[in-house]
Amino acid sequence: RCFFLFFFPFSNFSANYWSSLHPANMFNSYNVKFSHSKALTSPYPGSHVERSQVPEDKVGWLIEWKDYNPVEYTAVSVLAGPSWADPQIDNKDFYPKFNERDGEVERKSLNGLYVVENGRPRNPVGRTGVTGRGLLGRWGPNHAADPIVTRWKRDASGNKIAHPVTGKNILQFVAIKRRDCGEWAIPGGMVDPGEKISATLKREFEEEALNSLQKSPEEKAELEKQLHKLFSQEHFVVYRGYVDDPRNTDNAWMETEAVNYHDETGEIMDNLPLEAGDDAGVVKWVDISEKLKLYASHSYFIKLVTEKWGAHWSEDPGPEC
Repeated sequence: RCFFLFFFPFSNFSANYWSSLHPANMFNSYNVKFSHSKALTSPYPGSHVERSQVPEDKVGWLIEWKDYNPVEYTAVSVLAGPSWADPQIDNKDFYPKFNERDGEVERKSLNGLYVVENGRPRNPVGRTGVTGRGLLGRWGPNHAADPIVTRWKRDASGNKIAHPVTGKNILQFVAIKRRDCGEWAIPGGMVDPGEKISATLKREFEEEALNSLQKSPEEKAELEKQLHKLFSQEHFVVYRGYVDDPRNTDNAWMETEAVNYHDETGEIMDNLPLEAGDDAGVVKWVDISEKLKLYASHSYFIKLVTEKWGAHWSEDPGPEC
């Protein structure tokens, strides 16, 4: 099924009108296959655990399936009780407030209310073949932030480079190669308890793409100054909501806010040398096209950014909708 996404300047339309068009609120119009593909893969990341097989027509909870028998799995690293993880649901001192802000922990979903069954939150998209939390710390939504930093590809004279087939200018974004799985991705990470999304976006970009954790106080101050120029300008919220992620389970899932910060002239990022840090193995500028194979739903987010800027994506115009 084809659907169109239209982008308008924020100032010309009411917030309500924008939100009705926004990809985050088109969640229910996605088919289940889009929303649950990577969340059904086996083995579960970082383990030998095989998910119970879930046929495509049995993913949705509204489909009755009396014989559904998912595997229970929570990683040892999560059960060890690190600061970023909840206790087990049957812990006598654990009283989580689902579907609301619970102290410093945000347990509200970006996609609305979710069902809590037998004390456990239920994945809003459907069955995954695994119960428990897997590698995820929180029961229910686990909130992340993904900063998509872009610039135009330019030649040695500073002119924008267009794609030879489509004639559209080529956009580049800062990509990292994840240490955990070796896949290319948008730099990003988990929102700390009590942290604003805007702070997470900036912090994660600094740590993963600029290696700020290894910088001297003076170097870090200079990075902050340059980054402030980029992160304080007008930005584009690409997506807010559920993410099809290989770590998702029936009771814990990833949600993200992906935000595009565009350096129109390229001058800001010219002053910021990329250096892999934290969870990143490699960091570099990558030309954007449909040929990119990225982690989780990141290719989809990148496609939305090219639509926003009218940049090159595909040599094939695709079938008429």
